[in-house]
Amino acid sequence: MSALLSTAPVVAAAHWAGGPFFFPWFFLIPLLWILLFVVVFVLIGRRWRRAAADGYGPWGQSSPSRQAEATLAERFAHGDIDEVEYRARLEVLRANAQPRR
Repeated sequence: MSALLSTAPVVAAAHWAGGPFFFPWFFLIPLLWILLFVVVFVLIGRRWRRAAADGYGPWGQSSPSRQAEATLAERFAHGDIDEVEYRARLEVLRANAQPRR
């Protein structure tokens, strides 16, 4: 009985300080937060790169067919071509455009 009573304060102190299972959690909780942030940034980055590849945003790399449509729209806006010619050329451009990814 005296051995049990003499070890009780030691067990209580170990439990209060975190005990033997405290040490691994000290490293795992920050690693889980870091992993969460990495996953979020990877998903956002992937979406951003995909949008840029499709031609959206300031760094978008427009495909040749989009550039041709933009040039054709500028010519129509400046009055170089009429509406019939614009629609005919636009139809030809879209018919010959490469399929999107």
